[in-house]
Amino acid sequence: MPHVVAVDIGGTFTDLVAFDHETGAVTYTKSPTTYDNFVEGILDCFTKGNLAPGEARFLNHGTTLVINSLIQRRGAKCALVTSAGFRDVLEIARANRPDPFDLHYQRDEPLIPRERRFEVPERIDANGEVLVPLDTGALETVAEDLKRLEIEAVAVFFMNSYLDPAHEEQAVAILKRLVPGVYVTHSAELTREWYEYERTSTVAANAYVGPQVNAYVRRLENDFRSKGYDGSLFMMGSNGGLLSVDRTCRQPIGLVESGPIGGCIGAGAYAEALGIRNVVAFDMGGTTAKCALVENGRFTVESVYYVNGYVQGFPIKWPVIDVVEVGSGGGSIAWLDGQKRLHVGPQSAGSTPGPVCYERGGAEPTVTDANLVLGRLNPHRFLGGELTLGLESARHAIAAKTATPLGYRGEEGLIRTADGIVSIATVLMAGAVRQVSVEHGLDPRDFALFAYGGGGPLHASALARELSIPMVVIPPEPGNFSAIGMLLADARIDTSETFTGILDDALAAGMDAGFRKMEAGAADALARDFGSGDVYFERKAEMRYHGQRHNIHVPITGLHTVIEIREAFERDYKRRYGHADSKAATELQALHLSAFARLRRPDIANLRRRASSGTASDAQIRQVYFGGAGGLLETAIYDRDALEPGFAAEGPAIIEEYGSTTLIWPSDRFEIGRMGEIRIGCG
Repeated sequence: MPHVVAVDIGGTFTDLVAFDHETGAVTYTKSPTTYDNFVEGILDCFTKGNLAPGEARFLNHGTTLVINSLIQRRGAKCALVTSAGFRDVLEIARANRPDPFDLHYQRDEPLIPRERRFEVPERIDANGEVLVPLDTGALETVAEDLKRLEIEAVAVFFMNSYLDPAHEEQAVAILKRLVPGVYVTHSAELTREWYEYERTSTVAANAYVGPQVNAYVRRLENDFRSKGYDGSLFMMGSNGGLLSVDRTCRQPIGLVESGPIGGCIGAGAYAEALGIRNVVAFDMGGTTAKCALVENGRFTVESVYYVNGYVQGFPIKWPVIDVVEVGSGGGSIAWLDGQKRLHVGPQSAGSTPGPVCYERGGAEPTVTDANLVLGRLNPHRFLGGELTLGLESARHAIAAKTATPLGYRGEEGLIRTADGIVSIATVLMAGAVRQVSVEHGLDPRDFALFAYGGGGPLHASALARELSIPMVVIPPEPGNFSAIGMLLADARIDTSETFTGILDDALAAGMDAGFRKMEAGAADALARDFGSGDVYFERKAEMRYHGQRHNIHVPITGLHTVIEIREAFERDYKRRYGHADSKAATELQALHLSAFARLRRPDIANLRRRASSGTASDAQIRQVYFGGAGGLLETAIYDRDALEPGFAAEGPAIIEEYGSTTLIWPSDRFEIGRMGEIRIGCG
């Protein structure tokens, strides 16, 4: 039977979910991520699920390839072609100092060094009129330099091209003809807003990852075609929607946070189905922990993303779901600094060699090793028994690398150190949740914690206690949940344009006309990419009080009058800053449009794994350590597949399943919901 398949490549594991619309059959598999060739890990997941690529009709795919390339600086050898006088925009940046108290502060080096940045005469003015025509002769000279330097990718940025991209498009056509085989991209096809530094930085990043993403996507296509796959391939975009292969190859920067986004989509869909308005989507995998906010069924999408952070990194002007990520995953390494202070992460053991307990050559203790020592993981049922964990190896590593150097000896010292490792990881993750909630004027106590990933359910209750969150929800199949979210995603295209002026009746009318034009273009693009005519739109305006420097994004879908738009702005402004000024003039800076095409999606109620032959009464007992809540306690161990909706029990308890383990603290109570979710009331 034909399947729709979603694959998520993470830092430690590659996850697959396959769903058959005709029979309702669902398959879940995981395999260690194969860094030498990511496709091998995907095919291994197919093999484990007894699936052939030829049985799939759609393949939705998320990957961390782009963000890893940018952070690790493993991209293409790039050049920048820009307007005369703007060669140094990447270094000048915003001419600010984000960390004024660091006397040794230094921003990350630009992706493209100065010797590979070339100027050509051209100029379009601020009204979109041509002042200086593009000097094609100078461009031909640059092309010779590109050949001599063996450049692999070229970024083209011209001033004011956001108003008229004709010069950029002309330059791209000439360079593709003169330097065949080189990847060429230009700023106006990525963003049509006026920020020159952000536009330059974005197109430079697009060129930097372009050849690698194109090679990977084409290899994935070819390898699957050779194995009988004749369906469609879609990529998970950072904006929360699926992208076509063609758009991905032209705009690979759209995958900058491709991997974690599927979980956000899934969290929003499940929260809506369960009638929960506000959730914190919390994903703890093998390498990192991520969190995002879903408020009233919608997640926040930021228009600027900073690679390696705002202080040291560089911006990408591209819509990305507001995800905060910290180096606190299951594979995060516990280590001591020169003053013998215990730290966790951000270094990770990844999948190769992995945590010490994987017994694949890892020597540094990790969060997973600590959980195993505390009795929270079953060494014989990890990944459904596919991988047996080495308990003694984990105990030895924690003792030798952390406990003994800290002066903790014997069994009690080992347990206390392992508990300290887990506690530090919890504090780090709590900080990430506060970033997406408290720093946006929201109280995490008003949200439910929706936890998934291989490690999310294991740490969710402790994290909820740290943040005073009253309820935790664990969806079915949390270990593969990001891939599940990819099955639930619609196609999506985001566009934006600079649109300035004081809000009044005339501007509101012009704004509506601008949106209608953008909607027509986006609908045509979705029809070309996906063949879908079932399209809907969401509008946002970038606004501020007159005279301010910073803007906020205000949802205005369905709003047309000045009064309606003004009220929406003041409501959002007051929520964020605690006050609003009804007398101050309001101005617009940009229009943002999200266009969606509805695709056929599985009914999420059918995505739960079929129940096993066991029952809740088959629960086992194991000694598990709960720091600060009674120490070592006898704990009931349940098989999640045997728990039917309506079953409820008190903690302490552990619920085991393929790909993840849920920990219930002593004073907590859990219940299996109607969709198979675990609801934990945190005392």
